[in-house]
Amino acid sequence: MEKTLSTYSGGCHCGNVKYSVDIADDTEFLECNCSICRRAGWLLVFVDESAFRLEGDPPLTDYLFHKKEIHHTFCPTCGVRSFSKGATPDGAALYAVNVRCTDADLSKYKINEYDGASL
Repeated sequence: MEKTLSTYSGGCHCGNVKYSVDIADDTEFLECNCSICRRAGWLLVFVDESAFRLEGDPPLTDYLFHKKEIHHTFCPTCGVRSFSKGATPDGAALYAVNVRCTDADLSKYKINEYDGASL
């Protein structure tokens, strides 16, 4: 059975960073309690490279920590972190999108708590 997708617009507060993202309607979002997600107020959805389209070549600042495998990007003007980029274990590009930075109707998705602080 083919999944139904919704396309949402997202980006930073000042508008320098803009993207669109396709999210399956049955996707469950993650609310992680790790130090970075908790402090930034992230509500996560993970999508593959084909589901994420960054507009143009916006200025982005990159923050790496811990294993230095995930690029936590943020707008250098307003400081909003609307997405991060990493890779799956097999090397495929993967995006972590903060759905709070999109126009998605959060009430239509299930939200699961994730204990990232214990990792």
